[in-house]
Amino acid sequence: MRARFTGRGRTGRTIGLTSVALALTLSVAGCAGAGNVGKGDPHTINVLMVNNPQMVDLQRLTAEHFTKETGIKVNYTVLPEDDLRDKMSQDFSSQAGQYDVASLSNYETPIYARNGWLAPLGDRAEKDPKFDQSDILKPVRSSLTAADGKVYAEPFYGESSFLMYRKDLFKAAGLTMPAKPTWHQVAALAAKLDGYRKGMKGICLRGQVGWGQVVAPLTTVVNTFGGTWFSKDWQAKVDSPEFTKATQFYVDLVRKHGEAGAAQAGYTECLNDMQQGKVAMWYDATAGAGSLESSDSKVAGKVGYAPAPVEKTTSSGWLYTWAWGLQKASTHQDAAWKFIRWASSQKYEQLVGRTLGWSKVPAGKRASLYRNPQYLKNSGAFAPATQQAISSARPNDPGVQPRPAPGIQFVGIPEFADLGTKVSNEVSSAIAGKQSVPEALTKSQRLAKEVSDAHANN
Repeated sequence: MRARFTGRGRTGRTIGLTSVALALTLSVAGCAGAGNVGKGDPHTINVLMVNNPQMVDLQRLTAEHFTKETGIKVNYTVLPEDDLRDKMSQDFSSQAGQYDVASLSNYETPIYARNGWLAPLGDRAEKDPKFDQSDILKPVRSSLTAADGKVYAEPFYGESSFLMYRKDLFKAAGLTMPAKPTWHQVAALAAKLDGYRKGMKGICLRGQVGWGQVVAPLTTVVNTFGGTWFSKDWQAKVDSPEFTKATQFYVDLVRKHGEAGAAQAGYTECLNDMQQGKVAMWYDATAGAGSLESSDSKVAGKVGYAPAPVEKTTSSGWLYTWAWGLQKASTHQDAAWKFIRWASSQKYEQLVGRTLGWSKVPAGKRASLYRNPQYLKNSGAFAPATQQAISSARPNDPGVQPRPAPGIQFVGIPEFADLGTKVSNEVSSAIAGKQSVPEALTKSQRLAKEVSDAHANN
């Protein structure tokens, strides 16, 4: 989730501006966006990539470092998340081989692997001592492992979710953040901090349409309130009392004490509001912490990090990674692996730290980074909390009941992207005050039932 981000998109990670995407697409080493360029050249690969800031940094560093060291030229096509997924699905499903490598998530990886669209990477990684596959955090590695036990993607960065809050405001207001907050405690704190300073809101939560926007954090709330999208035997549960209670809580909280224009606010908007000091708390991706602690943030050094709030579960943080997948039809697999190895390596993390600053390192994937003194010196405020959040994520058991498919902030089935987006329209409409939560979930249940019926009959 992306976007994660960091300007994020539908999973929480994109800038979302066509003009920006076009400019980035045209500015890469070589002729970016020209998917067929280099198709016959063994020293050129084509990479389809989401336009998150960490990826843009990668793009900037490639020619000077990777190409200079290996002689392999990289043609990037850089797109907003939704556009990326559309193009990736078209190319990989047809095995057209236009792109050798694409940035995909732990949502797509098992699905693409099952369909035979990806080349397995585990053997390459295991035979490459410099890559050190064992250094990849186990939850992230497991999320990129398909049903056949093979690893089909290598992570660029990983994330979970946690609660970010203004330590200085809490101190000034005489408030204390619990070590393991519940959602009801968070709501009470948001009420006290709403308006504490002129223009200050209590909390920022995504309300923007998208299965990776409002649905991502909402689903973690549903999980810990005791709800689920589907029962183990594929019964749709979107209008269940638990799902309804969680959604009503989320909608009420953001409507009463959340950011202005919440129905249009996603990851990027909440990140900006938190950076600018407009909100006292923000529940979202751990990857956002680096931006909050950056030199251009008004709140750097003022933010505390608490675990994702819970109710009925011991943890509720999500698990997401942007990773690199190698198209099975690629005719440049050796060169493509060299790129993936470099982009996911300890060496690349150190390069970013030295040249761009340690807060910009694509973190959340390697255990060694959390032992790196330089990284901890610059990111110590959030690094331990991030590592703990990722380590405690439970994608196979995120709630109080068995699930038919893995996933915390999503359901790991191909239909979920469409279902989640349609449901997000209804929930966002409720946040905007255009309909009630029961009305939104009644419509959503019908959509979910179509999916559950198809699975129950198979």
